[in-house]
Amino acid sequence: MLKKLSAEFLGTFWLVFGGCGSAVLAAGFPGLGIGFVGVALAFGLTVLTMAYAVGGISGGHFNPAVSVGLTVAGKFPASSLLPYIVVQVAGAIVAAAVLYGIATGKPGFELGGFASNGYGEHSPGGYALTSALVTEVVMTFMFIFIILGATSGRVPAGFAPIAIGLALTLIHLVSIPVTNTSVNPARSTGVALFVGDWALGQLWLFWLAPIVGGALGGVAWKAVGEGS
Repeated sequence: MLKKLSAEFLGTFWLVFGGCGSAVLAAGFPGLGIGFVGVALAFGLTVLTMAYAVGGISGGHFNPAVSVGLTVAGKFPASSLLPYIVVQVAGAIVAAAVLYGIATGKPGFELGGFASNGYGEHSPGGYALTSALVTEVVMTFMFIFIILGATSGRVPAGFAPIAIGLALTLIHLVSIPVTNTSVNPARSTGVALFVGDWALGQLWLFWLAPIVGGALGGVAWKAVGEGS
């Protein structure tokens, strides 16, 4: 179990450090900024690379909503759910701390949103709470459904991380303007702790919506995918 938890910690660390790091350090770099398309690709690449690296050890969840969805679908033991969530959140916090330490090394650095997720005035596009809620539920639902489908026995072995990484990239391409894209409570928690204030005040949504979406994705796969 220790190896599995260590793998989940490292995988979530890489997801938050690579994904949020691309937004904080590279997205708006003068003349060379990667923009939100680059950030979307960075998040997808973090999952793709770590799924290949440690997916065979822990299953490559790196996300409490994924763990919940797989549990609901009967693909993951409920007894391991809490330990997975704890180490995922821990990995995200450590990644955010390392990223904060790097970012503050630049003269004149301003924390700003620090890649946090938000709605209303803190949504990149100014989207209201309802829009943010629906977006996060739907995006996480589809993410879990794709994960379950890509890892089923009907798909050639070895290709699942590619489909999953591309799915996360697409999710970010669509939803960055709405919520800055969470679909992952651990990712949201890590950076929100350093922003405090509004980011912590809105964090509830980025736990509730992904968990609900993940659970619904697990239910949908049991209804549609199993036994078909």
